[in-house]
Amino acid sequence: MLETLQRELIYIWYYFDIQLRQIFVYWILGMVLGSLVSVFAKDKIHKLFASMQGTGIGTVGIFLASGLGILSPLCMYGTIPIAASFYRQGMREDWLAAFMMSSVLLNPQLLMYSTALGTTAMLIRLLSCYVCGVVAGILVNFNKSEKAFFNFKGFSPKESHDTDPNLFLRFLKNLGRNVKATGGYFLVGILLSALFQRYVPSDKFAALFGAHRGFGVLLAATIGVPLYACGGGTIPLLQEWLVSGMSMGSAAAFMITGPATKITNLGALKIVLGAKHFAIYIAYIMAFSLVTGLLINLFL
Repeated sequence: MLETLQRELIYIWYYFDIQLRQIFVYWILGMVLGSLVSVFAKDKIHKLFASMQGTGIGTVGIFLASGLGILSPLCMYGTIPIAASFYRQGMREDWLAAFMMSSVLLNPQLLMYSTALGTTAMLIRLLSCYVCGVVAGILVNFNKSEKAFFNFKGFSPKESHDTDPNLFLRFLKNLGRNVKATGGYFLVGILLSALFQRYVPSDKFAALFGAHRGFGVLLAATIGVPLYACGGGTIPLLQEWLVSGMSMGSAAAFMITGPATKITNLGALKIVLGAKHFAIYIAYIMAFSLVTGLLINLFL
């Protein structure tokens, strides 16, 4: 019994070590990039978004807002207070919808992590998240009414932690917070990937997520809801799943529903959107992820 346990632990450590070596550099680069953007570019990105007001660009601003949302390094709980500030300044709701949607789905740090999945997967993630933000903005634009779409009551911009007068120390402190926030999830993700490699037959997984591509997309979109906890933590799993036969469309569906329905985000979104709009949001995410996954499988 003891010998069997020791043997299994050696196998798991073997897979864990391989996965760690493959992913670690992307995790480091992602955190460095995220901290660089947070310290040196975050305020510029948000000022650029604010400067769009009064330009008369109309619905074209939706496309710009979605791109700026991806560039913003903030998580959901950082994005909502910023969006509340923009809203009080008179920012259009369709622009805010596009900015918030793409910001929830992707940021520079997560995009860097995603390069570990290969160029194709990274570009698919970038494009699908951008389009998801654009479509959300267009739908809010079509849903214009006298009643406000968002309710930002009680949300106000949080005090920034990046205040050290020494820019280098400011960067190091931000990087340290990044490590603390993502390190545990990253290691858990690698451990789950090692367990998956050891105990889940790749042929059965391929049959589930690869051969039956329509069902695989639906399943991936569904498991993205409870399984997703941290972007960096899911990259090792996605990498192994793709190697084991997951279709690119299924991976794309997971990468959309995961961050969009992350349990730590849903509470704040429920308050901001209200019950009716929150239900529409969930339905939109599921529908968009399914259509995106099926289209990708159709062409790839």
